[in-house]
Amino acid sequence: MTTVKTIRNVNEETWRELKTLAAKRRVPLGTLLKNMITEYKKETNNAWDAILNTEKIISDEEAEDLEEITKGMRKEKGWRT
Repeated sequence: MTTVKTIRNVNEETWRELKTLAAKRRVPLGTLLKNMITEYKKETNNAWDAILNTEKIISDEEAEDLEEITKGMRKEKGWRT
């Protein structure tokens, strides 16, 4: 059995756009929302994969040197390290 759900804080224009998109694609509104969520998750994961799995721009040794320099600068300013 189908249940009716309410989406709060959706203005009339946004609601009309959602219904129009679903009608253009000839799918129920629930299916459209499910597809939009799936696509959003996929794009988000792809973005993080690109960030986390890219080639390093500095070596591990350079990163350690930068960390030491940063710690020294923070200590000079009296900031937490």
